Amino acid sequence: MEYRNLGASGLRVPVLSFGAGTFGGSGPLFGAWGNTDAAQARRLVDICIEAGVNLFDTADVYSAGASEEVLGQAIGGKRDAVLISTKMALPMGDGPADWGTSRLRLIKSVDDALRRLGTDYIDLLQLHAFDASTPVEEMLSTLDRLVAAGKLRYIGASNFAGWELMKSLAVSERHGYARYVAHQVYYSLAGRDYEWELMPLGADQGVGALVWSPLAWGRLTGRIRRGQPLPEGSRLHQTAEYGPPVDDEMLFNIVDILDEIAVETGKTVPQIAINWLTARPTVSSVIVGARNEEQLRQNLGAVGWSLTKEQVERLEKVSAVSAPYPYFPYRRQEGFARLNPPLV
Repeated sequence: MEYRNLGASGLRVPVLSFGAGTFGGSGPLFGAWGNTDAAQARRLVDICIEAGVNLFDTADVYSAGASEEVLGQAIGGKRDAVLISTKMALPMGDGPADWGTSRLRLIKSVDDALRRLGTDYIDLLQLHAFDASTPVEEMLSTLDRLVAAGKLRYIGASNFAGWELMKSLAVSERHGYARYVAHQVYYSLAGRDYEWELMPLGADQGVGALVWSPLAWGRLTGRIRRGQPLPEGSRLHQTAEYGPPVDDEMLFNIVDILDEIAVETGKTVPQIAINWLTARPTVSSVIVGARNEEQLRQNLGAVGWSLTKEQVERLEKVSAVSAPYPYFPYRRQEGFARLNPPLV
């Protein structure tokens, strides 16, 4: 397993990490991903550790806290061998203090997560979304104190807009607070919006990407194809409205190229889609999930090999979309491109 520094920090993380969103199995949305219990989770954790995947990502909102509880039980006596990442900010109830990232909510949420995970520190805490109702100084000063208290090792963000992330980094710089070193983002062959602003920001500011949904909300598994109904057992008809939208024709064109490269490489469609992400600028780790051992071992096969330059070019061509303003001049005009050379 390859290990990379998380952004500009000294924390080294595996290029593949494991998402525990399938642990628990309760709740209307975040519980619909799977119902892995502690015994099953323990087996998946052991396989990950054996393969060198030692970063496990969860969130308080996954299965209303049950994901953190199951992950804590699965880790058992292996705490020193693993890194735990969790997230908080989204609503955990209907009360006024049950959502957001106020000082009150953050302190309580961290203590609750520590209890559920059965640990006394979290390696990486990420704010699951930007809370526009709380001053950035309040959020970051609270996180800084939690780092100083030893409850958190590193902090990051998730699903922030470019200005939200940059404003947060500027506040940390101004006051000497702990700084975001990670940004958990959606990025896939079927959704490359991350490249326009967040990728250059991450490269400039030393913020590493932790990629969620690398298979585009289940669309790049190889089971969804042109002219065919959704396969039996697919959850897409239940959850599609909650995930990033993808144009059907674009998706099928991407899958066609993935199929061609699968024949050339002997790898599976999802392995190719994940492998492409691991070679992208600023990507520190790609989060993969699995509901069973077979699925996990398949995902672990996405690393340890490389696509050819020609194969990468075909994937990038078929998945390219028109850049939004103000980014499109960089791709079309030589003068802009000279001032702002692309990362990819």
